[in-house]
Amino acid sequence: MILLDIVEDCLNDDDVSLTGVLGDARDHAEHMLGVPSTYGVLVEAEAAAQIVQAAGVDANSPFGLAIAQGLSGIEQLPVQQQQQLVRAAARRYAITAPSRSPAAPATAPPPRPAPGRSR
Repeated sequence: MILLDIVEDCLNDDDVSLTGVLGDARDHAEHMLGVPSTYGVLVEAEAAAQIVQAAGVDANSPFGLAIAQGLSGIEQLPVQQQQQLVRAAARRYAITAPSRSPAAPATAPPPRPAPGRSR
């Protein structure tokens, strides 16, 4: 969600393409999102898939050819339309993303009675 917001904001810069913005975000995912840099490509792929799906392209995999073709087509649109697709992707993601509630800490089982002692 954060990445999609950043992508939308960065599209205002006429010198940077949509794929350029996504690539830059991948490079900074560790600092922006707390994601180890080795996993930044996964963040980029998920954001790209969300954007392409918002444009109506069926993208079964974040790493499929449909994503590359979809992004290529989206980059041909005016910046305002690209931003609208990114906003639509963010709304869609907010509705469909799995819950990110913190996991409850594991609790230790109750101590077992000492051997040889019974009631």
